[in-house]
Amino acid sequence: MTGRGTGARGPDAADPALVAALADARDLPDGTARVAALEQIAGRADAAGDVKSGVEARFALIEAYLLHGERWRLIEPVRRCRAAVDARPELLDDAEAGLLLRYQRYAVEALLGTPRIGLDQTRSLLDDLAGRVEADAPDAATVAELRCRIADHLGDEPTARSSYQRWVDAEPGPAGGCPGCAPARRAELLAGWGEWAAALAELAEPAVDCTDQPERALVAGLLPWLRVGEPERAATAHVRAYRRHRRERSAFPYLAAHLRYCALGGHPARGLDLLAEQLPRLDQPADDLAAMEFAAAGALVCALAVEAGLGERRVRRPAHGGRPAIELDVPALGTLLLGVATELAGSFDARNGTGHQSGRMAAWLAERPLAAPVPLPTEASDDESDDEPPAGPGGAGLDELEPVPLSLNLITAALDRRGDRYVVDEGGTVVGRWGAAVIQFRRAGERGEVLHARALATRRLPADRRAEAYAFCNAWNHDRLLPKAYAHELGDELVLAGDVATDLTHGVAPAQLLVLVDAAVATGVAYAEAVAALP
Repeated sequence: MTGRGTGARGPDAADPALVAALADARDLPDGTARVAALEQIAGRADAAGDVKSGVEARFALIEAYLLHGERWRLIEPVRRCRAAVDARPELLDDAEAGLLLRYQRYAVEALLGTPRIGLDQTRSLLDDLAGRVEADAPDAATVAELRCRIADHLGDEPTARSSYQRWVDAEPGPAGGCPGCAPARRAELLAGWGEWAAALAELAEPAVDCTDQPERALVAGLLPWLRVGEPERAATAHVRAYRRHRRERSAFPYLAAHLRYCALGGHPARGLDLLAEQLPRLDQPADDLAAMEFAAAGALVCALAVEAGLGERRVRRPAHGGRPAIELDVPALGTLLLGVATELAGSFDARNGTGHQSGRMAAWLAERPLAAPVPLPTEASDDESDDEPPAGPGGAGLDELEPVPLSLNLITAALDRRGDRYVVDEGGTVVGRWGAAVIQFRRAGERGEVLHARALATRRLPADRRAEAYAFCNAWNHDRLLPKAYAHELGDELVLAGDVATDLTHGVAPAQLLVLVDAAVATGVAYAEAVAALP
């Protein structure tokens, strides 16, 4: 949609000033400044009656919310876009209309992650989605899945099971999310209903074309494998999946399953290790549901650790915002986590009008180990560096030309092969310095499927050279393909930066990733050197 609004202005043309403002907003770095600018542009477009610019600004706003894990904010921009496009269908081409349908799914799905969204408004958006999908059309599966998962969230298992069957019987459609993750989503539902063997049957076929696999499927099978008497398989799955999930920002929702495995598999000491390592992420969770489940699973680990004689161990909760750092013994940490889980469950239930989430968390906390502990593979292999490339399904090294999901390990392995020096921050961003450039590599996108490289020139310009900096960035973007250049203010200085984003939805071979990293470093250094050469 970025090409709209150019050329001569007709009755349906966008306001040139808003088009320019939208282009400037898109050039801002990721963060609250870009979101605020897009929200302001959408409001200006509404006030001016510029429907086209309003839709384009909201499409960009939706993308920004998704990038930053703020799905709970999607309902209003999706609703406004839907109303505008219903009145003027010509605003979107077929591809954009399909994208809006997918955004509508994401907005409905957001209900599951937070109590900040009204149940009635979500149901209205879902009914609208259902009305746009024919009963025999591919996206009928999407509607059935959403109805199933919402009913399950509310504790209405009969309705959830009925919708589940329609979901399974229908062919997946383009708005249905990642098809490679659908078996794991179904397995999670079945496990919640106590259908352990059925859950594992969903995971029998390997997922394809999905950057979250196989680790998401392994996590979905952790407790079912314990329940059916296969603790060795559960142990192997836990170790393999956690090697990836321990640092991935988008993997926070899976940590509760890892903690529950440690508790119910008879490994409370390891559970405390994981809890101590991951506790900082509770301050900035992916969503409220993930925070509730993490806290409840952590409280269970603490309770079982106390029973195992580990109550004297202390865990550091780092400072956050205005809260100072504190050392907590295990009982105190368990009490804190229980309070978090209870409060969030109560918020969900108050919105839902049921007691299901509180009951579900209480059931988790009442669980006890399912079997005698078995040795974890990590006892022999946990000394392996996290910077090593992950092993393939049979334990062999990755084939250089075989596409695999993008991961932090792959990124650091590529840099290791180049001989570069770098650090990895707690959010999983890899940072290094190459001459005049500081370059960051991270995984972006809904499932971490986008390789995002950002180069920052070490030279900064005074703020009064703003016009010159903008002219430099415009000239660079006109003449060079990579990186996309922009400037933004930081106090009384201007930071000149460049971005390169590569969508790796279908995976990336290690050899290909090395080429992408080489290109990002080379172009980032060239950009920074050009900034350094400015008068």
